[in-house]
Amino acid sequence: MAATVKECLELQLLEVEMLFSMFPKKGEINLCDEDAVPGMQRYLRNSEGALPPQLGYSVAIDVGESKAKVELQVLLPHMYLHVAPQLFARSDALNRQQQLQLNTHLTSHISSLDLGELCVCAAVQWVKENSLPYLQNSTSTSEGASKAEVFKETFHRMWIYSHHIYRQELRKKIFDCAKKLNLIGFCLTGKSGVICVEGMRENCEEFWRVIRYPNWKHISCNLRLFHTFEDLQFQAHGDYGLRNDYHMDLGQLLEFLKQHQSGHIFQIFFDVEGKLSDK
Repeated sequence: MAATVKECLELQLLEVEMLFSMFPKKGEINLCDEDAVPGMQRYLRNSEGALPPQLGYSVAIDVGESKAKVELQVLLPHMYLHVAPQLFARSDALNRQQQLQLNTHLTSHISSLDLGELCVCAAVQWVKENSLPYLQNSTSTSEGASKAEVFKETFHRMWIYSHHIYRQELRKKIFDCAKKLNLIGFCLTGKSGVICVEGMRENCEEFWRVIRYPNWKHISCNLRLFHTFEDLQFQAHGDYGLRNDYHMDLGQLLEFLKQHQSGHIFQIFFDVEGKLSDK
């Protein structure tokens, strides 16, 4: 089985190299983890260690004469090409229903291909050739919607818990996404990692879709308690500095949550009743 994994990883690297040659401009292809490719290369040189992280990346695809771009998000299981890749196409020009239709047809096309063959390049080509009708339909739909009755938007708050949040690129992604979607709240980095965002329900759900990791969990409710999006920098236990194993002072987090009428969230996240020491 190890030889099969090595063979798959070699082909995955070959395919991503092909994509970089097809999309040479900066920003056209973005790796989810900059260490993923070097990690795969190290594993191929010495396969006795642990498997490297799964390779994930996104490809920005120009669609026909439209100025809009469609982003194809890719996550490759270790056994791809013998199992299907995880693919998702998105565009700011498409609403949720149109994205669902586009991805349903993309999945159907990929399912028609034979396992054991490279198919991300085929998916890129399919998106390039087939996305334009969805974008044109999006334009006509938005024009019609502007004449329709304005719908009531729902305010939403989403709590997100992670075992840890360390990487600078992930922190940047979180803050850039919150700013783009006009969300407020906070992000606590370290171990454990906590994010809270408030805004329109659709924007919160889009934020969750963009930044989520498989082991993250979220809790949602509908009450505004924050006024900006803050970067919480509490004191870490010990002299860890900025190492990737530092534990943040959860007592300070509890105090912050109680100041914002959210102390009950502490017990939900950490399964303990938070108590502040008497001062």
